[in-house]
Amino acid sequence: METLERTPADDARTRAIERLKKRHELTSHVVVFTMVNGFLIAIWALTGHGFFWPMFPLFGWGIGLVMHAWDFYWRAPSEDQIRREMERFGG
Repeated sequence: METLERTPADDARTRAIERLKKRHELTSHVVVFTMVNGFLIAIWALTGHGFFWPMFPLFGWGIGLVMHAWDFYWRAPSEDQIRREMERFGG
């Protein structure tokens, strides 16, 4: 019976696929955010330019978008950082 061992290339491929999926998700999120909020701003503009109520969804959804971008751009800890943290806890 053959044993399947993971190679560093397999791990790199898995990480690359995950990164590409995250990039696609972030891009989709930005596009939908822009389209929906642009539509809300257009409604506001066409209905008399009163109180700028679109700021509420812009701000609320913007927090989620910033957190999504943070997740994409945040770098995973290095092996050295993981080792040092484990040593702090006696691991």
